[in-house]
Amino acid sequence: MLDPAFLMLCLVILAALLFDYINGFHDTANAIATCISTRALSVRAAIIMAAVLNFAGAMISTKVATTIGKGIVDGSNVTQMVVLAGIAGAIIWNLITWYYGLPSSSSHAIIGGIMGAVFAHAGAAALKWEGLQKIVMALVLSPIMGTIVGFIFMLILYRIFRNSAPSSLNKHFRRLQIASAALMAFSHGTADAQKSMGVITLALVSYGTLKTFAVPWEVMVACATAMAFGTAAGGWRIIKTVGRDFVKLQPVHGFCVETASAGVILGASAFGMPTSTTHVITSTILGVGLSKRLTAVNWNVAKRILIAWILTIPASALMAYLTYQVMSPLLGK
Repeated sequence: MLDPAFLMLCLVILAALLFDYINGFHDTANAIATCISTRALSVRAAIIMAAVLNFAGAMISTKVATTIGKGIVDGSNVTQMVVLAGIAGAIIWNLITWYYGLPSSSSHAIIGGIMGAVFAHAGAAALKWEGLQKIVMALVLSPIMGTIVGFIFMLILYRIFRNSAPSSLNKHFRRLQIASAALMAFSHGTADAQKSMGVITLALVSYGTLKTFAVPWEVMVACATAMAFGTAAGGWRIIKTVGRDFVKLQPVHGFCVETASAGVILGASAFGMPTSTTHVITSTILGVGLSKRLTAVNWNVAKRILIAWILTIPASALMAYLTYQVMSPLLGK
């Protein structure tokens, strides 16, 4: 008979990979919505490119995974049930926001989910508030940086090409946007796949497979592959919200959005800071839209996005808390 603890570990790993898969199609819009909306790439070509580069980006570093796995809670307060409930809470919230086409943050969702599950298991004292403060600060500041960088970068491009004919300018930037979309897809992999790497490694430490927190290469490959397949599945609802409904974009705007967003995300990932690719690219689109005029932004869509951002951490924490309360009597703590 199989060890119940081992079965629970398998459930945790499968749930984490499912989260990465959902993250892939939920956050596909982050990398490719703008280049699809400007017709720089076809939908099929954009998704294939994003899937391949998401995989590549996920394989280059584990700094963000370490921050997620060690910065939220002390490992002594983590059980397989805690990790499973945390992932479940994040998955439930991601599916809700995907259904309604809202580009909410998978990063916020997994952090909120782990917080809610840990709180249900051991109370607020088990959380590492200093580490959480650092993580939340990065998640709050990155959209602000995205807005500022997108706004300034767009103004610089306006200044440089002010005498260029719009048709000629957009023709050249449509080609450049393919490179910027590729960079954005790569940066998305460096940031988002690592969340599940951190969670799975945390579960392996809790089970006793690993003595110290160090992400195995097998975990890296599994998470990168799950995200790549999820990206290949596409996320049409959110692509429409980000790429078409929020701000009407031309190729020069799409190039600016993707390049500025990738710069912010890669810079944060280099320091192990978990950013939300959803927040960064959406706020960068806002910055680019504001550089045109206030009316270029669909403020009704912006309001819906802001509400989803505000709700994500508490909502996913609540989902995880309830999941823990329901599942722990059935599967054991």
